[in-house]
Amino acid sequence: MKLLTFAILCGSCAWGQVQSQDAVHVFPVQGNVSMLVGPGGNTTVQMGKEGIVVVDTQTAAAAPQVMAAIRKLSEAPIIWVINTSLDADHISGNEALLRLGGSSEASLRARVITHENVLNRLVAAAGQARVADAASINDTYFRSPKDFLFNGEAVMVYHMPAAHTDGDSIVLFRRSDVISSGDIFTPDHYPVIDLANGGSVQGLLDGLNRILEMAVAGKYQEGGTFVIPGHGRLCDEADVVEYRDMVTIIRDRIQDMVKKGMTLEQVKAAQPTMDYDPLYGATSGPWTTDQFVEAAYRSLNTRGIK
Repeated sequence: MKLLTFAILCGSCAWGQVQSQDAVHVFPVQGNVSMLVGPGGNTTVQMGKEGIVVVDTQTAAAAPQVMAAIRKLSEAPIIWVINTSLDADHISGNEALLRLGGSSEASLRARVITHENVLNRLVAAAGQARVADAASINDTYFRSPKDFLFNGEAVMVYHMPAAHTDGDSIVLFRRSDVISSGDIFTPDHYPVIDLANGGSVQGLLDGLNRILEMAVAGKYQEGGTFVIPGHGRLCDEADVVEYRDMVTIIRDRIQDMVKKGMTLEQVKAAQPTMDYDPLYGATSGPWTTDQFVEAAYRSLNTRGIK
């Protein structure tokens, strides 16, 4: 019944209403895992007798709302935090959320995990906010996967190199059969390829294919493994397939244009994303279609064509 209710809510009209509000909304997914939808994107929560795992904490400003949503699920302390990338809307809520929901007992101090590339880039970045984000991290991993058993469930953290950034993680809750993908998969817009922080279009495709290797479809390709994206609606394997195919087709189109010696302006004029723009495109906001095309072009252009 919970999944049916969620599926009805995920219709485009209702989902738009959820996304437009500042409050954080709670949606049970399956097993021990729920999804929180808020102004900073999506947060994944796994809870049980041992405590709470949080994947991506959104922003410091959203921490009171995120904590209030978590308390609708459990009164237990937050024991694990996993950050899937260095983006502020995934990591900047760490300290504030733990002040509100972490344990005061030293033996239950929360472990905050991310890939070491995230910590290295935060330390190297200028700005007080980035220094504070780095200070909240107390556990990094290099070799993939990082895994631990919690609430009777194996939690597997996998590094996806050179994808959205060079420090991306995806998290598999093995018994619940839920994947938290971070910004490798964002079904409401074209993928953000952060070239300055080590991202690439090919690495992003590799990450999407890795998700598909881990996911199993349910009957008639519906349900099965659920995927909680960094932003956007709850998805399953079929949704990731459609998104992966879209990125592959656009990658191939732009790659062919690069091989022909076309400049960036010529590629933009050719509109390689035109047939997908109604679903994923944007002309304004934090990530536009033009920005996606430019990032893909620069990622694929190894000959320095301008």
